[in-house]
Formats: sequence, structure tokens, C-alpha cells
Amino acid sequence: MPLTLRTPFVIALLLVLSQGVAFANALDHDPLPLVATIQRPLLEVDANTSADAAGELTTTEEVDIWARIRNGFAIPDLENPLVENHLNWYTSRPDYIQRTTLRASHYLFHVVQELEKRNMPTELALLPFIESAFNPQALSSAKAVGMWQFMPATGADFNLRQSTFKDDRRDVLASTEAALSYLERLYRQFGDWQLALAAYNWGEGSVQRAINKNRAAGLPIDFNSLSPLMPPETRNYYPKLQAVKNIIATPALFGLTLPRVDNEPYFVAIGKTRDIDIKIAAQLAELSLEEFQALNPQFNRAIITGNATSQILLPHANASKFKENLAKWGRSLTSWTAHTVTNARERIDTIASRFNTTPQVIREINNIPPNMRLRAGSTILVPKAEHAPEKDIAADLVERGQMSIEPDVPNFRRLFVKVGSKDNLLSISRRHHVSVAQIKTWNKLNSDKLSNGQTLQIQVPLPLARNKSAPLVKRNVSRPVVRKQVVPVKGKAPAKPLISAKKAPIKAY
Repeated sequence: MPLTLRTPFVIALLLVLSQGVAFANALDHDPLPLVATIQRPLLEVDANTSADAAGELTTTEEVDIWARIRNGFAIPDLENPLVENHLNWYTSRPDYIQRTTLRASHYLFHVVQELEKRNMPTELALLPFIESAFNPQALSSAKAVGMWQFMPATGADFNLRQSTFKDDRRDVLASTEAALSYLERLYRQFGDWQLALAAYNWGEGSVQRAINKNRAAGLPIDFNSLSPLMPPETRNYYPKLQAVKNIIATPALFGLTLPRVDNEPYFVAIGKTRDIDIKIAAQLAELSLEEFQALNPQFNRAIITGNATSQILLPHANASKFKENLAKWGRSLTSWTAHTVTNARERIDTIASRFNTTPQVIREINNIPPNMRLRAGSTILVPKAEHAPEKDIAADLVERGQMSIEPDVPNFRRLFVKVGSKDNLLSISRRHHVSVAQIKTWNKLNSDKLSNGQTLQIQVPLPLARNKSAPLVKRNVSRPVVRKQVVPVKGKAPAKPLISAKKAPIKAY
């Protein structure tokens, strides 16, 4: 009986030893094909297999997105006193780290995947930590927008379209592609990732001038050597990223625990060829409005415009729910349509009356502040008639429609005119290019009779009020200074090089 138990063991041992000899011989003669054979299944597991299924082949840590990021670190570490300052700030705020990394978990897999396709350092996946705290709806005081904080001109240079209905600078997919393309270009220009990142923040022209200045003085041109020439924001920019990189590399060393993020896609893209209200889309996907907008923040209005390239992002589990519920919906998908203001004097209350709604609804749905009015050429959202045909907003309006506003100041200047001995209502009305009825309304006159020396209020249209020949007897108020405020619009890409500074800071952190 002992012989029968040991015999299989001996046979198995001999088989293992023979395979070990074959393994050693293969390494001696042709190691590269063998390494490729071993690594390929591991890469497939990392990208496509859940942690539970992969447990037999690799450790849990190796299929976590944080480990994947660590494995791709490729930028030399920066030795700089500012790194320690930012490390102290971050590590003393574990709640901030927790909130930001949880928010990042929705987007990290996609960003890391795109970086690896381009053979770029995976530290760059942490850059939105510095730019926007991974908030794709972030807006800086300088109008930089989105997770990667693109200014309007820089965004336009990288094909990030900006219209009334959509701002691709907030689009998770489009802005990530643009940011990585921009960073690639900066790296090709400077040949150094630390300087490329400084240029991403400060502008390539500014970094190049600093390099030229140090070269002329015979000084080094690395990040630390150029730091004295940088503004404070840029001087701290890469040290912040280095601090975050240090935390992600060894969170336990700083007493922190990162939320687990599986190495698999969080969302999928679904094509959308018809207009649909955002509220309805979120309802069909069985998501809260906040959850839906976190993945689809590029839509500026209450509607998702549909075309051949339009798409929405949904978590895996909700994508199938969306398709099922959409097939059973059977009602109109949108309650809004577009209207273009063609008349410079077309007021919001007039538009509201035309579309059977209230000025408040028009203002709220288009984000028009109080005491502001629309300028001619503006495209806005208005309610769709109840029985209107199912017709999508025209593609050219979706791509190029803009909205601009200005202070809603009076279109006239109020004057006070003293009646002379030979004056009457008709002569005064002709002199000031207004009607007799208007003068009577403004002054609450019940008859046409005037008294010598009587003072009348006249509301003179502004173009006429600038005519010096008009006999202005007395002015009640001076003409207000009008400072036009314009909603950011799509602009032409600037001439190369790009704008000297990419943006202004949104916050210290």
C-alpha cells in the first residue's frame, strides 16, 4: 500500500523536473519569445478579468487600477522642498484624498488605458487630481473648464467644440484625448515631462523663454533650475503632482487607504441618434440626475442633442437598462426645441409669450441671469409645442449655435424739457422724434394743453440722444456705462504657438 501511494508522487515529481529542464533550455536559447508567452496572459487578465477570476494567476493588488498606475510610473522623481509641503497638506486631509479618489474611480480606467496606448507615463493619469480634483464640471475663474481645465481657445485648437448645447471641454472622452495629445506635443517640444507639465500650466511660450534665458546665462534648464522664473502656480504645479504620486505609490506609508478600484471599465458609450431630455435619459438609465451628469457633463442645456456622432456614457449595469426602458418608452423624448433671436430688440418676455411659457422658465433653462438680455444671433432653448412633430434640433445649430447676453439697460435716455411760450405737444414730439401719445403717457397728461415753464419728461432713443443738435434742456441721469458680458463662445484656434498661459488657477487645492 505505501508503494501505491508514493508512485504517483514520484511520477509527478519527474514530470515537474522535466518541465523545469525544458524551461531552462528555452531561456538559454531564446528567452524573448518565452517572456512574451508568459506576459501576454497576465496583460489580458489585467485588462479583462475580475479580481476574483484572476486570483489563481496573480495577486489582488496586481488587478487593482492603482497597481496598474504604479507599474507605469516613468517620470523621474522631483527632489524639491515644495513636494514635502504639499505632501503635508494632502496627508493631513484624508477626507479630501478619499473624496477625490472616489470621484476619480469613475474615470481612471479609461485615462490609464489611453495613456498606455500612447506609451505615456501613467503618472499623468493623476493630473486631474491637481487640475480639477477629478470634477469634469469644474469651472475656473478664468473660464477654464472640465476635468483637464481647457481654456476656450486651447480647446478649440484641439477640436473641443463649444456651443449653446454642448461643451466638449467637459466631455470625458473628448477632453482626455485632447489633453493627452497636448501633453504629447509638449513632450516632443521639450523632451522632458516635468517641463512639458510646466508648459501645460504656464504655456509653452513661457517655458521656452525661461529655457532661453537660462541657456544664455549658462544655467541648467531642468525644472528646479527654471522654477525661480516661474509664477507661483507653475512653481507649485509639478511638486503637487509629485506629492500625489508619492501618496499613490505608498499610501500606507502616509497612513492612508485608497478606495479599491477594479482594473476594468466603469462605463460604456451608447450612441444616441435622437434628441432626448437629460432628465428622461437619466430616468431610462435608472440613475439619479447627479450620477448621469457626472458621466455626461458636456451637455449645457436640459437636452441631449442627437446625431450620428452623439453618445452618452453609462455604467455597465445601467446601459442594458437604458436600452430596455427606451424600447418601452412610447412617448416623446424631449419637450424642448431651439429658437434663434433675430431681432436685437426681441426681449425675453416676448419670446416667452410666443412659446406659451414664462420669462422665468426661459431664463432658468438657458442660464440667463437677472437683469441681462439676449443679443441678436443668440440660440436658446424654448419649450416645444405639445403636439409638435418629433423633429430634432438642426445639426448646424447644435454645432455652431451660441448664446450671448448683455446688461438689460434701457434703450433710451430720460430727459426733462421745459416748455417754452411757443411750444406745444406736437412741436416737442417732432423735436425729440417721439409721439404725442408717448409724451402724454410719460407725463400722465389728460389733455393736450401745456403751461409755459412746465417741465415734461421725454424718453429719447439712445442713438438720437447722442445727437448734439437736439435741444436738451435738462438731463435727469447720465447715460450708464454698458459693459457687455458674453457667454464663452467657440473661437478660432490661435496662431502657433498656443496662448502663452493655459489658464488661471481655480484654487490652491
